[in-house]
Amino acid sequence: TDCSPRKPKVAKRDLFVQSLMVAKAKEELEQEILVKEEEKQKYLAEKAPPLNTGGFSLAQLQDLCRELHAKIDVVDEERYDIEAMSGMEGRKKMFDAAKGSAQ
Repeated sequence: TDCSPRKPKVAKRDLFVQSLMVAKAKEELEQEILVKEEEKQKYLAEKAPPLNTGGFSLAQLQDLCRELHAKIDVVDEERYDIEAMSGMEGRKKMFDAAKGSAQ
């Protein structure tokens, strides 16, 4: 083994460079998280504006709740159908693959 004084300096420099790279990666990750959060807030502001229920009577609030629940039911049904179809497609592909490999 070579115990020259140069090796610890190289190792120290490599460690320093590695720590700089980790710091830069951390900074980029934090920036990416901020950008994604901003995009999420922008999307939600466009698609789901805040409800303004000020001045609503009890009957109006109840109607609003019924309307929102109906919309939720529609979305849940669509999501269920999509999940069911994707599940069926996945099972069909696995069945076809198993059938093909058995031949």
